[in-house]
Amino acid sequence: MNREATGLAGVRHLAYETLGSTNAEALALAHAGERGPLWITARSQTAGRGRRSSQWISPPGNLYATLLLTEPSPAAQAPQLSFVAALALHDAVANVAPRLGPSLKVKWPNDLLVGPAKVAGILIEGESDPGFAVAIGIGVNCTAHPSDVAYPATDLAAAGSLVSAETLLTALSSAMQLRLAQWAQGSGFAAIRTDWLKRAAGLGESLRVRLPERELSGRFRGLDEAGHLLLEQGGNVTTVTAGEVFAFDRPNDEGSC
Repeated sequence: MNREATGLAGVRHLAYETLGSTNAEALALAHAGERGPLWITARSQTAGRGRRSSQWISPPGNLYATLLLTEPSPAAQAPQLSFVAALALHDAVANVAPRLGPSLKVKWPNDLLVGPAKVAGILIEGESDPGFAVAIGIGVNCTAHPSDVAYPATDLAAAGSLVSAETLLTALSSAMQLRLAQWAQGSGFAAIRTDWLKRAAGLGESLRVRLPERELSGRFRGLDEAGHLLLEQGGNVTTVTAGEVFAFDRPNDEGSC
């Protein structure tokens, strides 16, 4: 069962009790001709997923939401939506849980942290038939989080702020509209990049990046104009186009990088 409602910053909203994946549903609707913008949410997911097809545990109580957009930008600029969405999510959580504001950070390329622990993830996927559409999937741990994960995780309640998924979604929809307007279909990415770096976890610090075939260590020096991570290694700067930042090293560990 699902219902359609408005009120999310004027954007239509389909709310489901259970879905396999809100992203998968959004892409299926896009393939069938849905143009959006459209929010799709579920109280729980049976086949939630993160980057690189990793499983996203999806019990009731957390936020599972996807924003479907059609032709949001030229296809080459669409990956920048990870940064747009991360900023909107940061804005929304800071709004509904202000006590957490100082401890909120964005982690490259698409996670939100509370202190050292991951509280939310973002997955951007696309559909090209019958037209170019993008699904911005967002999962936020509101009341529960997994424990057996490579990167430390937490939830908003455990961090000291009890926020419902519905309240967070309302704030997120408004924040997303503002950040999309700032991004301006890619022409405003320089401003998005600047705002993202102000909230970046580990900027200037040592970190490790896991790639499909190897692992890199170095110092996080920022983002290039396309949003790729800049990693300083022995005086040289390596541009990382895709990967997973899975641990920030403490200062006394910097010698290992």
